Amino acid sequence: MPPPYAGPTFRKVEQIDWPDFTRSGALLGRRTRPLLIKGAIRHWPATERWTFERLAQLRRADGSEVTTRFQIGIAEQGESRQDLIQPIAPYLLALARKQREAFAAGDDQLGLLSAEQHAHLSPTERFRLDWSYMKMLPRDQPYISVWHILKEFPQLWVDFPVKSLWKGTRWDWGYTFLGPGKSVTGFHFDYPTNLFCQVSGAKEFLLFPPDQNAYMAPSSKYDWGGRMSHVDITRLDEQPQIAATFARACGLYARVESGDALFVPRRTWHAVVSSVPSVSLAVFGMTPWQLLVDGVPSVALAGLHAAGLYGRGNCTCHGKAAQAAPPAARTVPWGR
Repeated sequence: MPPPYAGPTFRKVEQIDWPDFTRSGALLGRRTRPLLIKGAIRHWPATERWTFERLAQLRRADGSEVTTRFQIGIAEQGESRQDLIQPIAPYLLALARKQREAFAAGDDQLGLLSAEQHAHLSPTERFRLDWSYMKMLPRDQPYISVWHILKEFPQLWVDFPVKSLWKGTRWDWGYTFLGPGKSVTGFHFDYPTNLFCQVSGAKEFLLFPPDQNAYMAPSSKYDWGGRMSHVDITRLDEQPQIAATFARACGLYARVESGDALFVPRRTWHAVVSSVPSVSLAVFGMTPWQLLVDGVPSVALAGLHAAGLYGRGNCTCHGKAAQAAPPAARTVPWGR
């Protein structure tokens, strides 16, 4: 029997507590490396208002139930599955129950690196992950991914005072992730910077800065606002050459828990594993210069893709049943 896959080495991502961050006067916009801010959003209204139960009560202006797009399985690697369009309320109420059960069972303490192992690591210590954990994860779970909820319900922005944490002149937009435990977002990078706000639940982030590009097997799969990787963390044993190259990389690891915010600079490769059902909001931001450098080319490629002239049949969006969604849900801004 071959030895278990060792994979890349990791260090803990740089971390700071919210009170220390506020005293430091640091500006996130100047950073080029990821930063985990513990407790950064714990005082925001979202931590009380954005429960699965309360989100299930959302209704449209005419009183009708809310439907949205559900991603099936991993979109970043392999062949994208056709999305489902269905009501959110039954799904979110089921996740509320599963989240309570998962916390009671201690699932938030498990993962590619357990919470206990993480607690005993020094900031500079190199370590590897337990990739056998990925074999325990179910495949093809439905997942509300990149839902542009704040465009459909702009009144909810008041729950996220982003400017108090991430200062500067930018164009911001937010995508919500509402999904089960043991779900995966595959490796990719985004052109915009991402302030990832973990409202509830727990997630593991695997991050690789741009200087690790040579080990990340970039793919040609088209996506609105980022670049996909061939590295599939759910099937590394089926990708021997890619896995061998990936194992030479040096990454950063973050455990992002309820009330935390993770700053992910643009073009940072990352994959995410949810240990328990979670409510998250990714706030993407681009400065005027970044809009010019990355935004304009992305919009041009989007036009070519819509015309069937670029990335057709090899994309994260092709074949999705968007026509079943209400008009607001069909509106896709620039970005993932």
